Amino acid sequence: MEKINKVAIVGGTHGNEFTGIYLVKKFEKFPDLISRTNFETQILFANPQAFELVRRYVDTDLNRCFKLQDLENQNKTNYEETRAKFINQMLGPKGNPKFDFILDLHTTTANMGLTIVLANNHPFNLKTAAYLSSVEPDVRVYSWINPGEENAFVNSICELSFGIEVGPIAQGTLKADLFQKTEKLVQASLDFIENFNEGKLNLINQDIIVYKHLKVVDYPKTEDGEITAMIHPELQGRDYEQLTPGEPIFLTFDGETIYYEEEIPTWPVFINEAAYYEKGIAMCLTKKERITF
Repeated sequence: MEKINKVAIVGGTHGNEFTGIYLVKKFEKFPDLISRTNFETQILFANPQAFELVRRYVDTDLNRCFKLQDLENQNKTNYEETRAKFINQMLGPKGNPKFDFILDLHTTTANMGLTIVLANNHPFNLKTAAYLSSVEPDVRVYSWINPGEENAFVNSICELSFGIEVGPIAQGTLKADLFQKTEKLVQASLDFIENFNEGKLNLINQDIIVYKHLKVVDYPKTEDGEITAMIHPELQGRDYEQLTPGEPIFLTFDGETIYYEEEIPTWPVFINEAAYYEKGIAMCLTKKERITF
């Protein structure tokens, strides 16, 4: 693999996720924090209008606008769709990008802790994630890949990339500990790339636990789409914990418990994420695997 020459750090893909926004503002003010000896680092504030409104987006979710057919569709002209085309011109184009690595910073209302979200399982992304988990043992790795389906995240512009997702934190707020932990992961990622460019990574040969995406689960709903149940209190906050058949997952408004009825255990993530109600996602189910490289 060739050396990495240009790295982009993206914050504010969602306008109400303040950690990434204020980190890129900090890096803009103190560029020495993200400068390294053998590659160039640039920052991008992805969705400034949504930030002004303290909303996830203005018209549509920017982090779902980066499929090639959408980027090439001249009829997609709302704010985020136009913004996606601009970002694709700046960092991309997708498939032949100007940047070699993209780091996208996010927060979640779910109890995800420190999570690396992979849009693909490129060995370099896995090795970087393994390094981050060695620096910060609380890091978990979620491989959000739907086989045969193109990824629409902003960092999918670049094959070498991932998102950093931290939580739980309320939308439109900052928490100093999560801010500092996110910044530490950014710094460690840049250090890893710098060491890679210097040929110092031949000692990294280890395995890593990866939570591989299986499917999403929606809330129970009426025929006209109204929610009829909530995340069960026994499941709330148990992201990355094993869920076994027969355990409670939902509680209806009239007090009935709905149980997990599939045959195999799973490890749910993004449990009760506030932004996912509109997407029909109560949680994402994963399988836990150990990958050796």
